[in-house]
Amino acid sequence: MREVRTLSDLCRLRPCKNGLSLSRTKFFCPRVGLVSRTLPAIACLTLLLHAAGTPPSGTQAQLDHYLSGIAHADLEQRAALIAQIQTRAQAERRQADVRATVLRLIGGLPRQRTPLNATLVGTLPAQGFHVERLIYDSLPGFHVTANLYVPEQGQPPYPAVLYTPGHYPAGKLEAWLFAANMARNGIAVLVYDPIGEGERLQYFDAATNASLAGHPTGEHSEASAQVMLTGDHIARYFLWDAMRGIDYLISRPDIDARRIGAFGCSGGGTVTAYLAALDDRVKAAGVACYITTFDELLNSIGPQEAEQSIPGFIQQGLGFADWIEAAAPMPYAIVSTTEDMFPFAGARQSRDEAQRIYALYRAEDQLQWITGPGRHGNLRPIYPQIIGFFMHWLEHSDQIPAIEPFPSPPAQELLCTRTGQVSTSLGGATVFTLNRANAVLPRSAQPLFTQAQLAHFRDRITQQVRSTAVISVQAGSLPPQVAVIATERKAQYSLETVTFSSATGIELPGRLAVPDGPGKKPALLLLSPQPPEDSEFDRLAGSGHIVFAPQLLPGANDDEEQKSSLLGPFYLASLRAFLVGKTIVGLRADDVLRAVDYLASRPDVDLAKLEAQGNGPMGIVLLHAAVLDPRIRSITLVHTLASYRMALEDPMPHNLAQSVIPSVLQHYDLDDLLMATAPCPMTLIDPADAAGNPIAADAFRRQFAWLFASDRNLHQPNRLHLLSNPLAKQLSPDSEPSPHH
Repeated sequence: MREVRTLSDLCRLRPCKNGLSLSRTKFFCPRVGLVSRTLPAIACLTLLLHAAGTPPSGTQAQLDHYLSGIAHADLEQRAALIAQIQTRAQAERRQADVRATVLRLIGGLPRQRTPLNATLVGTLPAQGFHVERLIYDSLPGFHVTANLYVPEQGQPPYPAVLYTPGHYPAGKLEAWLFAANMARNGIAVLVYDPIGEGERLQYFDAATNASLAGHPTGEHSEASAQVMLTGDHIARYFLWDAMRGIDYLISRPDIDARRIGAFGCSGGGTVTAYLAALDDRVKAAGVACYITTFDELLNSIGPQEAEQSIPGFIQQGLGFADWIEAAAPMPYAIVSTTEDMFPFAGARQSRDEAQRIYALYRAEDQLQWITGPGRHGNLRPIYPQIIGFFMHWLEHSDQIPAIEPFPSPPAQELLCTRTGQVSTSLGGATVFTLNRANAVLPRSAQPLFTQAQLAHFRDRITQQVRSTAVISVQAGSLPPQVAVIATERKAQYSLETVTFSSATGIELPGRLAVPDGPGKKPALLLLSPQPPEDSEFDRLAGSGHIVFAPQLLPGANDDEEQKSSLLGPFYLASLRAFLVGKTIVGLRADDVLRAVDYLASRPDVDLAKLEAQGNGPMGIVLLHAAVLDPRIRSITLVHTLASYRMALEDPMPHNLAQSVIPSVLQHYDLDDLLMATAPCPMTLIDPADAAGNPIAADAFRRQFAWLFASDRNLHQPNRLHLLSNPLAKQLSPDSEPSPHH
């Protein structure tokens, strides 16, 4: 094994092709061969990214660049593996692996096909077809509202297409023109409301007649944040709805179960891609305005939606083309518009890759790329080709149909519920109630009695924290670079504006207060979503503390599209991290550990008096880091979520996106971290429930009685302090002050 010795060697690094990802520590350099651990993997990655081009300005943009760099390296490895597939047998083995991996990543599918309880609500006559208004249950009490367009020409049993609408607030109503023309051409179409759309809003507010989560993407994303806590993924619910739609179709005597197709655009294209890859009953599929490549997507709009962003998907060697190849040799239409936000160039690349795989099945003619002009979802000009594709494969007709401009009926005539919403007409289950009921989680923690039990508990939690949150930095590593940009003299201390070298290689802003006078001083690491006010430094530095306040990734002043006000900031950044097997909590905890390394390296810091405070979501980050670093001698959490289980059990948690760790509740909860930091003193100021409301001290003691019992058993009864800050009740978690005891 050779070592990297020069910068030119580093610039030639590329990830090994032996299954290791870029987050590991071995790299290959064409000039020197296999590279050892001489440089940390993260440093190699940083240099790789800089070698690939100057990172963009703005902290969040640089984080996107960093995460995309990991993705591109994983995708290169995937491309190399796909290139090795040269036979149909190899392609079929890849299919089986892809299907198994996807099912594992989304938490599998429900074990039982429970009764559909299908109900015909009414029928709407039309020209050459009629529309049946239906309600069926994809899971017990989980009502699906749907329209079935039934041909009235030709003889049943008819072929049928399951149509999944895109992210359209009106849900199934979007399909009228397409479905009407399909039915006029002899193909039945079942169009249903996806979760969070049409009559199936999960967060419907009857007072405003609107969703509390905003648009459909907000509905999906808010529900997804809770589902990920349990180790499942929202995609399993979307996929199951579609599968049960096929169950309904094949249950009807007027539908030919041997001729079932599936179609969808945008978010509907996503679900259709999943369905075609995983359900062999689909005999022809059309996926519109979704297929691209991650290389192209991550360099443009980035990940956009909950059900489209499966944690670990890229890390596990998967890409868009796998959805097509997992369905081979099924007749498959990739449908793309030239100006789509899902890059057209990526659709071409996925088509080219899938075409080679289809050739191994001798089925080149069964993969079609239908393209048209315009932006995202502009399918009207190419309806004839899309409908013609299904007519060819489901009816054996080569006719290209003319599109009849059927006038849309009033929306009320296509609705299936009395009020226009399942929640106010029928009630029943939601994703929230299903997830809460089906979560298989460890039993509640029991009090600890001995130091040996505590040591065993701490070892287990430490391992789980590092692997689940994906924290790579080891406490006690080389301290990071902290550069002073400006210095301001204050009464009794100096206030420095600094840059702090993140574990990602990104230079983060921060402020450092250093009290006047010689000798070692107590130090405080201050973590807050927003930069602390000068008055905070006056108070803390005036009391003799060295105060370091780095701004952790993503940047406090960065902004991104808000899918829902319920989610809080950095939802899209979290999706990008999840795809490559990272978490925002883990990335931030890495930098907290580096910040402690920096403070520990300063000769003026008294290590026996190194304290840390985390405000709001930064308290969750601090807890994770503190479990891994006993050098933190005292901890204060201000208005921080008390437990992930509370977020699981609250119908509408707030500001959860940046704190989600996939599958965390299968391994630990935040109260476990409180215990694992023992004997470190802990002050909790207004611990918060999932809605952001302070929890009364008595209620907190009752809910987490095992913590206080453990501390009594371990002879540290005063370790946990509960305090209330009257101002915190009037301020949001992102703007609250930072009291320190």
